[in-house]
Amino acid sequence: MTQEPPAAAAAPARRGRLTRAAEFDAVTGLGRSVAGRYLTLRFREAEGGTLPRVGFAVPRKVGGAVERNAVKRRLREAVDRNEELLQPATDYVFIARAGVYEVLDTQGFGWLSEQVGELLRSASERPSGR
Repeated sequence: MTQEPPAAAAAPARRGRLTRAAEFDAVTGLGRSVAGRYLTLRFREAEGGTLPRVGFAVPRKVGGAVERNAVKRRLREAVDRNEELLQPATDYVFIARAGVYEVLDTQGFGWLSEQVGELLRSASERPSGR
């Protein structure tokens, strides 16, 4: 007689992720955008989804792999802290611009979290379109 392992406490699904190139292309090509100096947010109403989905694009202009991954990690955390601003059934893509790593290094995480919040608030004021 084998015992089943105890069921792990599943974290509530708060949001999904954009992972495929076609998903990114749909948002960046057909969606709306709001921009700051170092970040651009593209967003679009999701087709058939209920949860918001978020993706991150950090190009090589930002820096090497270490810098790009650091920016992505901090962007994910900043979105987590501003999660209440995400609209249901909407896809978001945050695009980092050159210089963001240096500014993040000098200004700190609070600055990035504030920037993400401002972009999400601006996006919620604009219709997402299809």
